[in-house]
Amino acid sequence: MSDKNINVLYIDDEVNNLNSFKATFRRNFNITTAESADEALKILEKETIHVILSDQRMPKMTGIEFFESIQTVFPNPIRILITGYTDINAVIDAINRGQVYKYLTKPWIEDDVKIFVEKAFEVYRLRKENIDLTNKLIDVNKKLEFLARQALLS
Repeated sequence: MSDKNINVLYIDDEVNNLNSFKATFRRNFNITTAESADEALKILEKETIHVILSDQRMPKMTGIEFFESIQTVFPNPIRILITGYTDINAVIDAINRGQVYKYLTKPWIEDDVKIFVEKAFEVYRLRKENIDLTNKLIDVNKKLEFLARQALLS
């Protein structure tokens, strides 16, 4: 899969940041943006998103709170937290509560973001592949159990 097939959602309450992000990475990835957690949730309900980047400090809900709120309903997208503030408690919360893969600071370094999104997608792909293989194994085991029961009955 080429990078252009990686679906990225970027959430930030500052429109200039959203526009800048989209302009910077639109040639590399499929970029969708949201100005709020509520808007992001609506996008997740409609689209398959592989990687989510969220600003930490937003009105109503922080990036960590958003990540934590979607964990059970949308567990698959890989999460990256972006913030202009270096707060060690936010980093710890991001990892423990929001299942965050990476923590980046603003202003972001373009190459770092690109590499982190690509690596995050690789984690996404490997997790999905693992789930698919596990499901195939479960199916094969059920068929083998059925055949074994049939052999015992005959």
